[in-house]
Amino acid sequence: MTDYPKPPFKPQQQQVPGDQSRMDPYPDCGEKSYKGSGKLVNKIALITGGDSGIGRAVAIAFAREGADVAISYLDEHEDAKETARWVEEAGRQCLLLPGDLAQKEHCSAIVDKTVAQFGRIDVLVNNAAFQMSHETLEEIPDEEWVRTFDINITAMFRICKAALPSMAAGSSIINTSSVNSDTPKPTLIPYATTKGAIANFSAGLAQLLGPRGIRVNSVAPGPIWTPLIVSTMTDDDVKSFGEETPLGRPGQPVEVAPIYVLLASDEGSYISGTRYGVTGGKPIL
Repeated sequence: MTDYPKPPFKPQQQQVPGDQSRMDPYPDCGEKSYKGSGKLVNKIALITGGDSGIGRAVAIAFAREGADVAISYLDEHEDAKETARWVEEAGRQCLLLPGDLAQKEHCSAIVDKTVAQFGRIDVLVNNAAFQMSHETLEEIPDEEWVRTFDINITAMFRICKAALPSMAAGSSIINTSSVNSDTPKPTLIPYATTKGAIANFSAGLAQLLGPRGIRVNSVAPGPIWTPLIVSTMTDDDVKSFGEETPLGRPGQPVEVAPIYVLLASDEGSYISGTRYGVTGGKPIL
């Protein structure tokens, strides 16, 4: 299916971090459409931000490809339960891990609980992110800048560090960057800055871990229709969201999931140190 909704979208402001069940149109995370083909049979995946949006789409795709998944999320319990329902409907296990990734102890805890449940981690997807929109630099609170970095990049460093002892040769780390790493949106400076850091962290980490047989890549989505959008952007931004892309619309989470499947699978065994854009036609360099 490629006949996805195009802007304009109606106003639908939500509180952070957003509730996918209240979005209109409802994001397509592959619940009805994604079909697996055994690419990840018996792999164990830990996905942060796995309750909704891209994280949910990746969790559903991984499960239908044969993986058991653990999903970390903040406090969106109903969204997380819905993701777990789809994973379990695919015949796989789903471990729910609520909590704040800005806290150092929680970054270690989600790894420890995943390993306690499943014995190892084969695929680590660092996808959780925080953003807020601001028209001027002066209005960005110091605390918000720090929190954006704590969630988007510092947590990624901590989780990777904690997970490595449980990852064998052939494992894969996939970090969610953004088209903002290439063309930063000025009203999203804290977020965009972390996304550039993620791209560089991933490229450097791939070189560090190559001798251990562990691959690292990043994915740079363009505008994707997720709860992050309706909970952090203005009504005007939501109304026109995605119209600037050559395809003239935002992407749906299910349209991003296949690249995560490739990078997680053994078919991606020689793919490492690369950033993949899923941008609706907007080039990244």
